[in-house]
Amino acid sequence: MKNTVAKFLRYLEVVKNVSPHTLRAYQTDLHAFLAFAGDEPISKQLVRRFLSQLHEKKRNTKTVLRSLSALRSLYKYAMREKIIDHNPLEEIESPKKEKKLPVSITYAQVLHLFTQPDASTYTGYRDRVIMELFYSSGLRLSELVGLNRKDFDAKNRILNIFGKGKKQRQAPITETAATWLASYLDHAERPLMEQDAEAIFLNKWGQRLSPRSVDRNFAAYLKKSGLSERITPHTIRHTIATHWLENGMDLKTIQLLLGHTSLATTTIYTHVSPQLKREVYDKTHPRA
Repeated sequence: MKNTVAKFLRYLEVVKNVSPHTLRAYQTDLHAFLAFAGDEPISKQLVRRFLSQLHEKKRNTKTVLRSLSALRSLYKYAMREKIIDHNPLEEIESPKKEKKLPVSITYAQVLHLFTQPDASTYTGYRDRVIMELFYSSGLRLSELVGLNRKDFDAKNRILNIFGKGKKQRQAPITETAATWLASYLDHAERPLMEQDAEAIFLNKWGQRLSPRSVDRNFAAYLKKSGLSERITPHTIRHTIATHWLENGMDLKTIQLLLGHTSLATTTIYTHVSPQLKREVYDKTHPRA
């Protein structure tokens, strides 16, 4: 089975062109299963014991579902390639997924967070630009750190985004965010340390900034801010989506701006507050 897993991961990378994040998640989950299985023949009992072990280790439902999804994909691939003639995963039911509403913060809290980076320093200026872009366009963290200079159309204030599954979309940005971004790219200190001429956001060594660094910086600014909420880059994505909806933007437009494949994913923002839920109901129900 180890060889099959290796071939499957290669298939995901080369043929399906999945993101590095997705590939790492599949690799982690499948290697954990291989370590658990050892030399035991694959069966539905073995898979169930593996899932039970995840529960015993206090893994949340999302993690269990991700592992199960990885195994389902592996065995579908193995069946299609005629490596096996029976799929034990067909007899395994998925646990019910926990439904969690997205967390958003107020506009006043967004503005307060914006004041935390010291914009008189190069890295502080960079972090302020990052916050502006998150709130301007609802970018995912991976999309932001993957931005290149050529993706920024300063004249039309457009970003070319490569999202999940390498899907491309265009994201408009506010005049304020565009001004901050253009100034950052022309910052006097940038030529002194730039090692990656393509990347927009650089770390202190001049290389492309990593998602982990952005998360770490956000945590530091959050602590400094005194805000009690747990605010991450994804919180800002949820926040701007909620604010767009509150200010009258239709769900289809929000879906396109966020790069959601399904409108159902976008619809969850109508449940963030009773007011939004009521307003959307009144606007869409034919007899409201």
